[in-house]
Amino acid sequence: MINFRVAVFVLSLSLCSGLVKAEDWPQWMGPNRDNVWSEDGVLESFPDSGLKVLWRTEIAGGYAGPAVSNGRVFVTDYTTADDVKVSNFEREQFSGQEQILCLDEKTGKKLWSHDYPVKYTVSYPSGPRCTPTVDGDRVYVLGTEGNLFCFNVADGEILWSKDFKTEYGAKTALWGYASHPLVDGNKLICVVGGEGSHAVAFDKLTGKELWRTLSSKEQGYSPPMIIEHGGMRQLILFRPGAVSAVNPETGKVYWSVPYEATNGSVIMTPIHKGNLLYCAGYSNKNMLIKMADDGKSAEIVWEGLSKQAISPVNVQPFRVDDIVYGFDQSGLLH
Repeated sequence: MINFRVAVFVLSLSLCSGLVKAEDWPQWMGPNRDNVWSEDGVLESFPDSGLKVLWRTEIAGGYAGPAVSNGRVFVTDYTTADDVKVSNFEREQFSGQEQILCLDEKTGKKLWSHDYPVKYTVSYPSGPRCTPTVDGDRVYVLGTEGNLFCFNVADGEILWSKDFKTEYGAKTALWGYASHPLVDGNKLICVVGGEGSHAVAFDKLTGKELWRTLSSKEQGYSPPMIIEHGGMRQLILFRPGAVSAVNPETGKVYWSVPYEATNGSVIMTPIHKGNLLYCAGYSNKNMLIKMADDGKSAEIVWEGLSKQAISPVNVQPFRVDDIVYGFDQSGLLH
């Protein structure tokens, strides 16, 4: 039985010494989706006694991180009463409930919650993968099986929702939907999957589809990212089969280069610097892409070099100047 109510969400004393209100972390990888925390006074070492626990709140299973915004913490979980035994690379069907909880940042008190029934068909079925995305008075939540919700931050009212499998004919990837939605202006951009709908942009206020682009037999797990190159903004989509750049306003494709993924495991967000993009996945499937100066084409500089491979699976690589750091699938730092 999977029912991880004994799991505990813990908020410890701020990592910033003397800090009253820390910078919000409203989405996956922070305010700018770059894994950079811009606060001053960050502790370089923990006290011998450890950090002081401010509160604890029990939640169930899942892999999604918390989102923190304007005094509220948003977390997701999953429970099931079924007897579940699923090996890696295998699928089983069982029923349960996904949930989003909104907690008071200072006390851990539950302000509101919403749960909904969902049938899981994935490997590693502990719970949701995607960190909630908070944008002003709305929070967007994408579940493991492609259930997308837009909630009112204040009271949890559902403002609109989508079911990717029902509405787009998409098939859930082996390890579930794990590509964190991206807010861009008036749009919410999601990796959906399916024929002609690998990525879909929705009006973030109404849920109306604005555009769809590209095709993918399996959508992969890499979150979308937007860069500026060649005097224009480009939405980078890393998926099994290719890396592509499209116009984030229209979905028009600028360029694509092939990428052969192992087990559909396209997970990391590409690393960008100047006219270069670094992409990698399972089994040393790594590649450096050079974009043309005008941003309308791209070519592979090198690929499959084992010494340059990170093979990131569970941890997003991080760039410092000209060096990319990351952990491979066995936990080694490169």
